[in-house]
Amino acid sequence: MSLPSGIRMEPLRPDDEDALRQAAELLVEGFRDDWPDAWPDVESALAEARLCTAGERSAWVAREADGRVAGWIGGIRTYDGNVWELHPMVVRAELRGRGIGRALVEELAARARAEGAFTLWLGTDDENGGTSLGGARLFPGVLDRLREIRNLRWHPFTFYQRMGFEIAGVVPDANGPGKPDILMAMSLVERP
Repeated sequence: MSLPSGIRMEPLRPDDEDALRQAAELLVEGFRDDWPDAWPDVESALAEARLCTAGERSAWVAREADGRVAGWIGGIRTYDGNVWELHPMVVRAELRGRGIGRALVEELAARARAEGAFTLWLGTDDENGGTSLGGARLFPGVLDRLREIRNLRWHPFTFYQRMGFEIAGVVPDANGPGKPDILMAMSLVERP
């Protein structure tokens, strides 16, 4: 994993109030335009950030040299640790496209693999027509529509594909009519 110059990776700790607050503010900012109901305010986002440091969850932050959080990622152990869910991930808007998101995903994948996980998965919602699945009736023929998915407006599913994730399914109407959740997964098992 290569981090951009001046960025370091570290665990998000439950006692680091500054990092938790910055992580929460990033969630609100990063999801405001496309998924405003995810974390509508800092308090709901702070609850999520705290949750990501407890129980079966872990989180990592990418920090700049001055201590500012450039981005962060959370992981949830499921299926007795065999599978981890990536949730959530956000990078500060002005730093996107510099490899921080890639480094965060690589960090989570490495940690999950080191703990014996076989698969990393995520759900990436389409609540605003960012893909050809958004706003569409997916029944009948869900798999046919999934095979023909197109990115219409910078939806993150293509970023995840570049990271090695594959589309593994879709939950039609997960967030209301015409608002599916696209399920993606990647193998953490090294194959010969």
